[in-house]
Amino acid sequence: MVADKAKITRLLKTARGQLDGLLKMIEDDRYCIDISNQLMATQAILRKANKEIIHAHLGSCVKDAFEQGDEAEKDQKIDEIMAVMDKFSK
Repeated sequence: MVADKAKITRLLKTARGQLDGLLKMIEDDRYCIDISNQLMATQAILRKANKEIIHAHLGSCVKDAFEQGDEAEKDQKIDEIMAVMDKFSK
């Protein structure tokens, strides 16, 4: 992985903390909208972490494949990105 590991780790630890907070909110019977807002905040952090990883992948792995790889490797990288895009659109 070529993404900024410290940044990704920080984002994921923040999301983990938010998940722990969400579990506590559920246990404490907190207001539904407050829980929903916290869920959306957690999802936003996870999307940001994923975006960082995909951005690094495009800038490194995919770029290298297109500069130095054969056609099969290029096709593989395109297929990987298309599969990720399909997941994003669900």
